[in-house]
Amino acid sequence: MHDGHPTACVGDAAFAYVDAHKAHVAIGLYAGAALPDPIGLLEGAGKRMRHVKLRRGQPVDEGALRALLAAAYADMRARVAAGE
Repeated sequence: MHDGHPTACVGDAAFAYVDAHKAHVAIGLYAGAALPDPIGLLEGAGKRMRHVKLRRGQPVDEGALRALLAAAYADMRARVAAGE
């Protein structure tokens, strides 16, 4: 848990979180701005963070979401290994 949200980490370095809202669930990626997103799932305009909104009744490309999560994990593993 980080800031009250379930958070996925590589060691102590957070790379993703889940946040439930009334109209959607957000999957946030702390370094999402640096990730490839060929179908445009990521939203947000921050310097580093991006999120994917999952809404009831709206399909999501599960393969693309899995690829984003895998890329976020790999990116954070590389950052941790490099001492960032």
